[in-house]
Amino acid sequence: MPNPALLVMDVQKAITDRFVDLDPEYTTRLARAVSAARSANVPVVHVVVGLRPGHPETKSSPRFSALPDGAFTDADPGAAIHPDVTPLPGEAVVTKKRVSAFTGSDLDLVLRGGAIDHLVLTGLATSGVVLSTLRQAADLDYRLTVLSDGCGDADPEVHRVLTHKVFPGQAEVTTIDAWISDLA
Repeated sequence: MPNPALLVMDVQKAITDRFVDLDPEYTTRLARAVSAARSANVPVVHVVVGLRPGHPETKSSPRFSALPDGAFTDADPGAAIHPDVTPLPGEAVVTKKRVSAFTGSDLDLVLRGGAIDHLVLTGLATSGVVLSTLRQAADLDYRLTVLSDGCGDADPEVHRVLTHKVFPGQAEVTTIDAWISDLA
């Protein structure tokens, strides 16, 4: 029997602020999934971008080295997890250094330590953290589910292509409401 965990990835204020005009209900909808997971005793794992002051870990990355000084450091208020999905005491918060939730983090250790073998993926952006994490998790032999309305992308067409054409090759793709219904 699969042992799932809900991954809430990159739902940090600096990121959600960029998506609020595209989908103003995103964090409210995602909060329903988090609440349902907690009620069903499905672990919730929060994955965040976290960097050191001066960003020494980004120097070799064209994407991350372009971040402004201080972005996603402990002193950056934009690095905080959105209040709609604030972690509860005891919930894992995993810090990553690149796009995939696995790269530069201890996510695999946290999951294996909890005997987790099924990942339910949510996050911003579909073409970023969700895609990269899904591909790496598939290579690590995790069973995968993507909550299509628990993800978002600046380009709705890219989101549609990924959730309708690419992800179904490696994951079950469903909605938050359908997933909550299956938990009951």
